Amino acid sequence: MEKLLEILRDLHPDVDFENETGLIDNMILDSFDIVTLISEISENYDVTISAEHIVPENFNSVQALYELIKKLEDED
Repeated sequence: MEKLLEILRDLHPDVDFENETGLIDNMILDSFDIVTLISEISENYDVTISAEHIVPENFNSVQALYELIKKLEDED
């Protein structure tokens, strides 16, 4: 999860990603951030995030993102 936190902090160093649970709902992450995140996650975790997974529930918190990554890794 540390690598994921590092990716998120590179996008928004001022956000407390460990405690924030409304990254999408509170408009902390925008569409450009999501595209960057998907690319960085794909590169760093060797998973593909398909369109069906690009929903607010999967991007609202670092925990939700990490669970998505683990799920995708298990599917491979």
